[in-house]
Amino acid sequence: MPLYSCTVAQGTLSAQDKATLAAEITRIHSDINHVPPEYVNVVFIELPPEDVFVGAQPGRPVLISGWSRRGHPQQDTTRLALQVSAAAARIAGVEESRVLVVIEDSPAQSAVEGGRVLPEPGGEVEWQAAATTPRRSDDSGRPS
Repeated sequence: MPLYSCTVAQGTLSAQDKATLAAEITRIHSDINHVPPEYVNVVFIELPPEDVFVGAQPGRPVLISGWSRRGHPQQDTTRLALQVSAAAARIAGVEESRVLVVIEDSPAQSAVEGGRVLPEPGGEVEWQAAATTPRRSDDSGRPS
């Protein structure tokens, strides 16, 4: 469900750093938003160093853009961003001033995973259970 894109200049993170950061983002998101870890997606995008700038100067920031379903309490989203920022700085071995974390949200019904519209926050158990229940169709061929 949630998607985190971590953009860095090539060489900023080792393969182990990426695995560790992905695990931390997953843990933090799961703990704060109360979703199973297997719902959390983390991807890494590496750009040539000459393609990354901060303040119009070459830079090596750690840029993390997260997406989540709208409806989580704002204080939880802020706490999530702060914890992800601290984890990224620690794991990348950089000052937290070089880390930018942005958590965006949109309505759950604006996203589809596995061919199904995502549930509202709190509806994950029923949503997951419905995935294991055989779907019946009415005469129109649409699920009933």
